Parts: sequence; structure tokens; C-alpha cells
Amino acid sequence: MSDSILQANGLEKTYKDGKLETSVIQGLDFRLTPCEKVAIVGSSGSGKSTLLHLLAGLDQPTAGEVTLMNNAFSTLNDVKRGRLRNQYLGFVYQFHFLLPELTALENVMLPLRVRRQASGLAEMEAKALLDRVGLSHRLGHKSAELSGGERQRVAIARALITRPACVLADEPTGNLDEHSAQQVFDLMLTLNEEQQTALVVVTHDLNLAAQMDRSYHLTEGRFDLPTEPVE
Repeated sequence: MSDSILQANGLEKTYKDGKLETSVIQGLDFRLTPCEKVAIVGSSGSGKSTLLHLLAGLDQPTAGEVTLMNNAFSTLNDVKRGRLRNQYLGFVYQFHFLLPELTALENVMLPLRVRRQASGLAEMEAKALLDRVGLSHRLGHKSAELSGGERQRVAIARALITRPACVLADEPTGNLDEHSAQQVFDLMLTLNEEQQTALVVVTHDLNLAAQMDRSYHLTEGRFDLPTEPVE
């Protein structure tokens, strides 16, 4: 049995608009192992976010397949794909996507409530994780009352609350100033090690990418050779 958490083989994505076809992802192979930290870098329009959506099962490939925890992820129906996604994946985006009507605590509890976990247990786990990201004093605050860095820390806690096998992050620091960006990224790396969670980060920031185990450069839908960090 493969020890891969997430794997893609021959992945392609083409968008059609009438007779016009635009190839965004072209025959990519990708493999993520437990606890591994991987960056996908590239310029705007290179296909980074499209690739992440394909790996997350949020979009269907035109060709090729995605496997999540030895399940043929990309070929499942929406319901089964959603269940696997909730079980094994966590998500962090450039824009936090917190529900504005909910408090920080309620936002972090949400994935557990989707799993129908008892409210009391979900609250206890969410409080512990918000304390770990330094926001125990912000439990009752809504997103409009939080700074940009605080919102991203809530989003990170929400992504990790289910203890996923992998966190997928799409430009998670792109909306922050340089100091806040490094603080948030440091937190993600620390929690990655503590929770033994693999991490895939899509970023245009080469400095952040250099802190990962491997980085892939995406150019016009194709990977350059992956690079290893310099010891």
C-alpha cells in the first residue's frame, strides 16, 4: 500500500468557452507523503490555484486522477468526495472566509459540528486550539473585530480542528504585511510539526517557499524540477 497522503497522476485541466480551449494544467504528477511540507510557486496565471482546487477535489480534472489516502478521490461522487475532504483535509486561504455572523470560537467549532460532534466536546477542542494559536482572549469576537493576522490564525485553527492528514493553503499570507505574514507562516510550520500534518502551500513568496521541505515551480501548467532546501 502506498504511503502517500495525496497523489496526482497525469493531471490535466482544460477550460472550454465555445470553440476556444485553454489548457491550464498539463500532465502533472505530484506526491505528498505524511508530515511533508511542500510549496507550489509560480507567477499569477500559472495555474497554482487551479492545481490546488484539483488536489482538493473542488474541481474535476479533464484527464488524470487524484488519490487521497488511497481513495480514488477525483472519480468519486460529490457526497463521497465531501466526506473524504472533511475527514482528511484542512484549508487555509488568502482571504480567511470566516463566517461574519459567528464568533472566532464558533467558526473553529464549525467543521466538528458538520461531523455532528457533540457541542460541548467541539467547544472544548476549539478553545484549546484557539489558545494554542494565541487567541484565547478573542473567543467571543467576530471576524470584523479581529486584525488580519488574527483572522488568519482563526482560519488556521479551523483548518486543524479535525486533525487532518493534510492542510492545503492558497496564498495564506498574501493579504498580510511582511511581519504578520512571517508570524502566521511560522505558526503554520510549528503546528505542522506538532500535529504531524502534511502541508501544501501555494505561494508567490520565494522566501516562504524556501522554508519548506520541497518546492515546485509551476510555469504555464507544468512543473519545473522540484527543489530541495539548502542545508
